[in-house]
Amino acid sequence: MKTNRLKNTLNLLVLLSSSVIFAQDYSFKNYDWNEKETKVEIPEQYKNEKEVILERTIKIEIVVSGKTAKQYHLLHEKVLINSDDAIERNNKIYIPFSLDESVLVNKARAILKNGTVIQLDKKDIKEDVDQEKGMKYNYFAVNGLDKGAVIEKIYVLEEGPELTGNTIKMQDDYPIGKLNFELIHPNYLVFKTKSYNGLGEPKLDDKTIANTVIVSVNEQNIPALDNDENYSNWNLQLKLFRYKLDENIMNGGRNLNNFKDFSNNLYQRLTAELDKKTQKIVDDFCKTIPKSNDLQEQIWNIENKIKKTITYDRYIDSKESVAGIIESKQANQTDVLRIYLAVFKNFNIENNMVFTSNRYKIPFDKDFESFENLSELLFYFPSIKKYLTPTEVQYRIPLFPAAIANNNGLFIKEKTFAGVKMGIGEIDFIEIPGSEITHDIMNITVDFTKDLENPLVTSNLTFGGYSGLNFQPIKDFASAEQYKTFLKNVAENYTVEAEYKTLTTENDGIDFIGKKPFVLNVSYEGKDLTKKAGENYLFSVGETIGKQMEFYQENKRTLPVEIDYPHYYTRKIKILLPKGATIKNLDKFNLDFKTVIDGKTQAEFVSKYTQKGDEITVDNVEYYKIINYPLNKFDDYKAVINAAADFNKIVIIVTK
Repeated sequence: MKTNRLKNTLNLLVLLSSSVIFAQDYSFKNYDWNEKETKVEIPEQYKNEKEVILERTIKIEIVVSGKTAKQYHLLHEKVLINSDDAIERNNKIYIPFSLDESVLVNKARAILKNGTVIQLDKKDIKEDVDQEKGMKYNYFAVNGLDKGAVIEKIYVLEEGPELTGNTIKMQDDYPIGKLNFELIHPNYLVFKTKSYNGLGEPKLDDKTIANTVIVSVNEQNIPALDNDENYSNWNLQLKLFRYKLDENIMNGGRNLNNFKDFSNNLYQRLTAELDKKTQKIVDDFCKTIPKSNDLQEQIWNIENKIKKTITYDRYIDSKESVAGIIESKQANQTDVLRIYLAVFKNFNIENNMVFTSNRYKIPFDKDFESFENLSELLFYFPSIKKYLTPTEVQYRIPLFPAAIANNNGLFIKEKTFAGVKMGIGEIDFIEIPGSEITHDIMNITVDFTKDLENPLVTSNLTFGGYSGLNFQPIKDFASAEQYKTFLKNVAENYTVEAEYKTLTTENDGIDFIGKKPFVLNVSYEGKDLTKKAGENYLFSVGETIGKQMEFYQENKRTLPVEIDYPHYYTRKIKILLPKGATIKNLDKFNLDFKTVIDGKTQAEFVSKYTQKGDEITVDNVEYYKIINYPLNKFDDYKAVINAAADFNKIVIIVTK
């Protein structure tokens, strides 16, 4: 998507700037560090910090020459290394670009506390391979760092201009002493900008460079924002600066890169009438899709057919027609939209195309029309209020990637004006399936009637919605042996690595995603959970619900809570005792923790027990109904999370 976007941006700029000629060189061509500098002054407030970004300078300049437009991007940074952890973290200076890109400047050095300067050059560049991700990284290898050293780096890139929307992060997980940002552009272009989360407003300078405007943001003493806090959205809380091209005074272009034009242009491009030959191929393709009177099931069948028939690859070239997509069985992003739209039309299914962003990367701002917010694709079906993701092969309606839900999106709807069909863009909120979808149900029986030292544990575990999605696709992508190993690993979480007696599953495989929950049935001997203590038997009953996360927060919490999706747990544990046996500490099962927001309970862990003769039943309910919890409710939320961990530690005392 980014490659196509850059090409489109360049074409746009050519149209906007034809017949205009300016200097070919960028203004910071001679920018460099101070070669004579052998000591960096450390401000008093940072001398005890483990790591500090002392200075960060970013310059982005758009240069137009004739009918060619280029962007030059400079980063200059000085980082104080002041702890063993920081030394280990910075002995590799990773290079955030490919060496075969248009790199004009790429240099780094280390200034040690004693004044020694370690110069790094091309021979110090190494390659690192991440086997798990299958990616290669280039980095400067830095040797001889000590506490108090400063690492300095500069790079300048030549690249395609980012005019449809760009976001600059003005805050980091380390303090920043000084931050200077400049957007430099011809004075006949007007950029719309926006500052977020307390960042100062930009200043405009049209005097320093002839025929040029410099948009600058200068900040000092920017505090660190911890990026390690669990259940949070770091990128949403950062100081950010956004910009996009909005006007071209030279040719009168205004409100450029707007959602209205994007919506109609894309609609017209993707919904053009098919010729008879292509329509016949689409009709034949649709005949192979099972029919259903239930709309959601019909959409599920369409999605299943397309995803199993046509391979998605965002980097391949677009096909000339929908027929080419069906015949080649390959599709890029544009092609995927075209094939779904053609099939939905064949089945007469009302739908909206939806464009949005990953809320953990670039949150969608409904008040700032940036194409940067249009990187993720969905279809929305108004009559059933459900979403479909066209590019993610492991999902099926009503499930779609949680990272693009709980976010605003651009909904492109078909409207007819004076007999002419148009695509109208409206911004709306993308709801995620609620906790009733992702509902885990555990029915566990612990039977002591035959043997107090070795009870039989039988667990029926049901995983719904997003929880089941963690398990269901694997069967279709793994070998039989791999899948067997996977199930064994899953079972170990609930059997505490005891050897299980039986293990069966239900509803595994893609054909059940979004339709039925994944079910795991396992039975095992509980001797590994039992210890004899005199006349008593200690049984770790809490461990039968599986390992639970314990939420620690050593430092003061700085970010509000944001979780991936709502989730509901229902657990029932039956304990069967032989005649004459009792449990001494049943009160351990009584737990009650809540998070109340605006008078509504939005998260809860409640556990209680009942006893009838020799049978004890423990019921507990845990749920998280919403995604966002304010910072002032963090302690309440943490208490709910940790209640499950506390339950996991419960050991009952069984005595004859």
